[in-house]
Amino acid sequence: MDDAKEVREKVKEKYGGAARAIAQGASLAACCNPGFRCCDPISASLYNIDEKGLVPEEAVLASLGCGNPTALIELKAGETVLDLGSGGGIDVLLSAHRVGPAGKAYGLDMTDDMLALARENQRRAGVENVEFLKGEIEDIPLAGDSVDVVISNCVINLSADKDRVLREAFRVLKPGGRFAVSDVVVRGQVPEQVRQSMLLWVGCVAGALEEQDYRKRLEAAGFCCVEIEPTRVYDVEDARQFLTGSGVDVDAVAEQTRGRFMSAFIRATKPQALAGGSCCGSGCCSATSAMVKG
Repeated sequence: MDDAKEVREKVKEKYGGAARAIAQGASLAACCNPGFRCCDPISASLYNIDEKGLVPEEAVLASLGCGNPTALIELKAGETVLDLGSGGGIDVLLSAHRVGPAGKAYGLDMTDDMLALARENQRRAGVENVEFLKGEIEDIPLAGDSVDVVISNCVINLSADKDRVLREAFRVLKPGGRFAVSDVVVRGQVPEQVRQSMLLWVGCVAGALEEQDYRKRLEAAGFCCVEIEPTRVYDVEDARQFLTGSGVDVDAVAEQTRGRFMSAFIRATKPQALAGGSCCGSGCCSATSAMVKG
């Protein structure tokens, strides 16, 4: 089995298991075990009370991300949003509320159990302007130039072919469309033990890109106006929590991870198409100035 396929199968196995447990009535306390990510330092406390009130509890339990991309970007009425790796659907449902009945929110996931959970959450939330699609983020089943905003919540790190994911995100965005994802990002070198751990791949730590590498890959895919904003830098005790049970020598590695991992909000824009080619000048990425709320 090649590395990409192995990573994909491990992701399906873990997140499918999480979806099944939640669908079968796992409590929040039951969710906090080594088989899940919902209560680790990366995934905890991402959504406020008002946001949680808009979606079923199962959607909150199935939120296994590292940020809250819908809180960090302004979504406008009538826009079309695509969530890469939509899981239990929380970011899709919140996006649907923000774009309103004239807009549309798509969720893309490769795991049947997560899709079933997300569709049930949609039904219980009574949200109609949502569609969950089965597929892989490396091969998005939507036409080019078809969405206004691509979001994702700690899923791109799970891909073994991140360049293809970024190219696909660029393809489906309309000119002037925005890329706005939460992800785990690395500063500096990461211990090799962490890089080699499959469990940490599935937990989106070992697969994290170094921040300058992330920027270069986005630009190579065609994006401009790339920004990487740290939202939380993890300390040694956080590292101990996500390293425990991974097969890594925690004491040897934890101190080496100090300040190396951070949750970040990554923004970029697909340039407006102009006669004679694309542009990344000040007039091309005007949408970026409206991306952050407040």
